[in-house]
Amino acid sequence: MRMPRFPLLVEPEVLSRALDANGTLLVDLRSPQQYRAGHLPGARSLEYSRLVSGSKPATGQVPDEERLSDALAGIGFAPDRHVVAYDDEGGGHASRLLWTLHALGHPGGSLLNGGFAGWVAAGLQISEEIAESQPSRYRAVLSGEALADVEYVRARLGDGDTILLDARSPDEFSGRDRRALRGGHIPGAVNLNWTETMDEARHRRLKPDPVLRAMLEARGITPDREVITYCQTHHRSSQSYVMLKSLDYPRVRGYPGSWSEWGNREDLPVEVS
Repeated sequence: MRMPRFPLLVEPEVLSRALDANGTLLVDLRSPQQYRAGHLPGARSLEYSRLVSGSKPATGQVPDEERLSDALAGIGFAPDRHVVAYDDEGGGHASRLLWTLHALGHPGGSLLNGGFAGWVAAGLQISEEIAESQPSRYRAVLSGEALADVEYVRARLGDGDTILLDARSPDEFSGRDRRALRGGHIPGAVNLNWTETMDEARHRRLKPDPVLRAMLEARGITPDREVITYCQTHHRSSQSYVMLKSLDYPRVRGYPGSWSEWGNREDLPVEVS
């Protein structure tokens, strides 16, 4: 059977029609307790903590390749499998998995629009059966194409071809809410709080494309520019990354160090507003 290829954003009803198709790997990024209480049939559980280093101060940095290999091989991932990821908090955790796969050179994969809540609201089947994962022999190798490290970001400050999208709250962006040694934002960044892109009335699905495009273009975030997304730990900004890719922005990277790295380094410039 030919492996299904869902779009980057897949609706619950579309996914349900090919749930058992060969080659699809469903990944549940909620807590293990939530997973055991009920999940999409056949979904594997993956704890979000396995996708980040957890090392302070920049806890959102990418783990080493050995840890990523163990995490992804443990759920049976292989490059020829199409991952569909979901969570229950607006897509941040699930999007971090998809961004990680992109950073490993696997640009496929899909985000379940509306997450677990959207699936339930659509009246679709829930299972309490724990899916047994057949571990793969996958070995992770970072390709770097979707990843921006601190030096990559610093080298592009003031570059008109690149724009930084800060997905944090306005108070974090301005410096009023300080969550690092210093408050504020990376110079030249523009603020688009990730919650503004969600339709709360539709289980935190992304808002319609025309609405999102208008929000982005009003901030100078246009498809002709390279866009680097960041937040505090590249959790919220992973959702921003997936949003931009879903809109066919061709050059998008995520900065995993984010503000927890930048704001704690006194050698880096900061803007406060």
